[in-house]
Amino acid sequence: MKIYFCGTDFKAEPWLAALRAALPQAEIEVWRPGAPAGDYAVVWAPPQAFLDEQPQLKALFNLGAGVDALTQLTRPATTKLVRLDDAGMSVQMAEYVVHALIRHFREFDAYAADVAQGRWSYRKPHRREDFPVGIMGLGVLGQRVARAVQAFEFPLRGWSRSPKQVHGVRCYAGTEQLSEFLAESKVLVCLLPLTAQTQGILNRVTLAQLQAGGYLINVARGAHLVEEDLIALLDSGQLAGATLDVFRQEPLPAGHPFWRHPKITLTPHTAARTLRDESVAQIATKIARLERGEPIAGIVDPTKGY
Repeated sequence: MKIYFCGTDFKAEPWLAALRAALPQAEIEVWRPGAPAGDYAVVWAPPQAFLDEQPQLKALFNLGAGVDALTQLTRPATTKLVRLDDAGMSVQMAEYVVHALIRHFREFDAYAADVAQGRWSYRKPHRREDFPVGIMGLGVLGQRVARAVQAFEFPLRGWSRSPKQVHGVRCYAGTEQLSEFLAESKVLVCLLPLTAQTQGILNRVTLAQLQAGGYLINVARGAHLVEEDLIALLDSGQLAGATLDVFRQEPLPAGHPFWRHPKITLTPHTAARTLRDESVAQIATKIARLERGEPIAGIVDPTKGY
């Protein structure tokens, strides 16, 4: 069995060592143009040339939860595209979202600014019932975030493409229930997959439907957000602020207005990083199941894009 590693922005050697330890029976190497036919591939942002040269691959294992870049490439229908189900990312995402939520809710940024100026200040505490949290996307990551937020007793709303039932979450589904979901939310967390239907979904129309003083946390993809619309809503006071981990162009250009906007908190696409050991263990298990002809979780539906 031959497995190729083709990962942009990933150091190959640690991944090769981990994969070889987990799959000692396999021949594992970095793909190079003209390489012989392989059986499986572990990839992140591979070139189209890789797929063109390897049409016989049984499956591509994506080193991340988002597969939008891969779905834009042409691949044979016989080659399964497999995303990581979790691999340690969901707890990181839950940490990040809860941190951003509570920092805003408790006004810790404002306290920090006062302390920096030598001021001993006080602010009246907010009521949790006045800060319903809406989670867009109720997959593995969204549900893990919901469980984390529940521990702090915020009202929870959830929205997804198809109907879901999540304990402790008032769930909405489909375009016909999107406006109702937004109106029921004050803090909006985007965890949607990026598809043709969700691109630009965070725009002037949708964000303006949040409760007054709404707050955005985007940890999904930069292309979900219409950037100029966010700035306009922040400047008008319709939105109180935003925490953004993802951007249309990464790294964020030096002159981008997000850098200096006082109501925006930025992080460099670090909300949930791929953890190598957990990812390799999951990939090895799934390859073994596929070799035995058994079903696996995480196969991307090409009609949905996730």
